[in-house]
Amino acid sequence: MTPTDLLPAPPPRATARRALIAGSAGNLVEWYEFGVYGCFATVIAANFFTPHAGTGAGGVSGAGALVATYASFALAFFFRPVGALVFGRLGDRLGRRPTLVVTIGLMTLATTLIGLLPTQAAIGPAAPWLLTFLRVLQGLSAGGEFGGAVSMITESAPPGRRGLYGAWQSFTVALGLLAGAGTAAALATVLPEPALYAWGWRVPFLLALPLGTVALWLRTALEEPPAAPPEGKAAGEGVPGAVPEAAPGSEAHGSGGPPRRGEQVRAVFLGIGRIMGWSAAGYTFLVVLPSYLQSTLGTSFRNALLATTFANLGFAASILPAGLLSDRFGRRPVMLGGALGIVVCAFPLLHVLQSADASPLTRTAAVTAAGALVGLLAGPGPAMLAEMFPRRVRCTGLGLAYALANAVFSGCAGLVITAWTARTGDTAIPAYYAAGACALSSLALLTLRGNDHREPLR
Repeated sequence: MTPTDLLPAPPPRATARRALIAGSAGNLVEWYEFGVYGCFATVIAANFFTPHAGTGAGGVSGAGALVATYASFALAFFFRPVGALVFGRLGDRLGRRPTLVVTIGLMTLATTLIGLLPTQAAIGPAAPWLLTFLRVLQGLSAGGEFGGAVSMITESAPPGRRGLYGAWQSFTVALGLLAGAGTAAALATVLPEPALYAWGWRVPFLLALPLGTVALWLRTALEEPPAAPPEGKAAGEGVPGAVPEAAPGSEAHGSGGPPRRGEQVRAVFLGIGRIMGWSAAGYTFLVVLPSYLQSTLGTSFRNALLATTFANLGFAASILPAGLLSDRFGRRPVMLGGALGIVVCAFPLLHVLQSADASPLTRTAAVTAAGALVGLLAGPGPAMLAEMFPRRVRCTGLGLAYALANAVFSGCAGLVITAWTARTGDTAIPAYYAAGACALSSLALLTLRGNDHREPLR
């Protein structure tokens, strides 16, 4: 018997598919809700953050209520690193499956309760505080969701398919955002505005209950992915920014502790740098766009939601091809192409949206292209993060990198864009935000090497 015979066999494709479906299902529920919250930001502002709110657009008291709404949105994001740390440690110590069951249960409960929450007109100042509390619960569960799900999916992926399998995690983000935008657009089409503000906004949040129940059922049947020891070289060797797995009994391990803490911290911050453009541009073009078009450019609620739907369609269409291309050509060229594409195209996109001469077809093509560029970052991103950390700290490490990047660059996107646009009157603020983050992210992505995607998970 040779040492190769002792290595565990690659997971059967049926098991890999089950892990893929169950790991992605919770992500769809999470981002469906986040998409709905972004699409209904002006409605939520009227119902929860505006005293004596009316039942129509006139109930919104301008930018102040919208800023308060996005402040609540951002607060949930800043609890995601806490969730990533707590649930990531549980996932690394107790296993991926039990942690993923808990996170989807908590997310589903909090989302459903938002749909049942009394407004400020009914219970007064307690309403925004209750909403914020539920957003905090969502932030905690979302923080643990990504690290566990990506670890489960990439560890179960067939050889040479980590990029494609990891891309499904991002693809369900697109499906969730698309479902949220599509549901909001459908309600805005079939309901009169007073009904939409009075009760129609609750429907998308309540739909999270059946979605979450299905995801919970799928996850209870999961099996833990097998361990995959490194082949042919020391774990972490040749992967810039990766956490090296210290040999058993070494000082870095101590009595079974995690690998070198300094290396973990360095890898987390490098991971943040590599995905900050994905976080910032993704939320700018896919979530913040509806309220920006309404409050800044005077676009109707219905047309703003339609524009966001097309942006999310472009995003969804490019994710899986981007993951597949990264398996063949590497993570670096695909992700750099997306980041630099956004740097080049962000300002022309805003110009098209602001131009009175632009046709509806031109505007649709512009937002669709913007979404597709974000997809080039989101497709290879999960696998790239998974490859930076060894199994024993993978849930915690990649979850923290993702959660911190999203807390700073996604959660604050609506708040920063809305507040600075109101303060300066500059309608190009979204372009500055997305292009600036992607320019910095490009520098971090240059540290990726061409063969990183061929290294085995450690």
